[in-house]
Amino acid sequence: MIMLVMVTLYPFLNTVVVSFNAGNDTIRGGLYLWPREFTLQNYKAVFASGTIYNAFLISVARTVLSTVLNIFLTSMLAYTLSRREYVFRKSITTIFVLTMYFNAGLIPGYFLIKDLNLINSFWVYVLPSMISAFNLIVIRTYIYTIPESLIESAKIDGAGDFKIFWRIIFPLCKPVLATIALFVAVGAWNSWFDAFLYTSSVQELSTLQYELMKLLSSSMNANSNPSVANGIGMEHATQVTPISIRAAITIVASVPILFVYPFMQKHFVVGLNVGSVKE
Repeated sequence: MIMLVMVTLYPFLNTVVVSFNAGNDTIRGGLYLWPREFTLQNYKAVFASGTIYNAFLISVARTVLSTVLNIFLTSMLAYTLSRREYVFRKSITTIFVLTMYFNAGLIPGYFLIKDLNLINSFWVYVLPSMISAFNLIVIRTYIYTIPESLIESAKIDGAGDFKIFWRIIFPLCKPVLATIALFVAVGAWNSWFDAFLYTSSVQELSTLQYELMKLLSSSMNANSNPSVANGIGMEHATQVTPISIRAAITIVASVPILFVYPFMQKHFVVGLNVGSVKE
């Protein structure tokens, strides 16, 4: 286990070391667990642009809204399709499953977003991701394992479907919902291509990942003096390189998700309905 932890953790630690090491020294190689020439210029290059702070807020808002709406709406739909008395559950499930195998493509998708008037709109980040077919199947399968006696008892007591979902199904699904929430949050946080396609003409709607991608592209294209392209200045030209910038960008993009994960980990190992049914 120690060896497995070392193999898994070392690449991340090495990236941290490179991000804090002077770029000209990084080119020499031989960096392992401690920077030879400590510097903050790589991070100054990342945060030199004033647009990155607004992009960070947009990414946070996008991630939170996408995660909350996806979990709530997908779990409600999964509960509906798990009810055996619902006559259309098989046909609707089949329609959702087909979307996992067949895709209209990039251009028809773009025209669909355009016809929905979502171009250059913040909601283009949220609305298309409100329902996930894969997450739907996972949550529905999880709901199937909940004892039917719980739902029957609630119905005898006069509870409706929404109350059953909110008071019984939703709490018992916390482990799978926490897992799905992490997947959705990571996907929303790391996404940049939709910003490139739909909101690239509006700087105020740019996301953090898109800004970091543009920064990395400019540093890679600046062959003679990458620090100038990143807004650092000539006096730091020997301290910033595309390799060191890439490492700093990786850390900046990863740290927020790393802080979120410990709060959700405890739900991964919690039993589905421990103590909910007593013999």
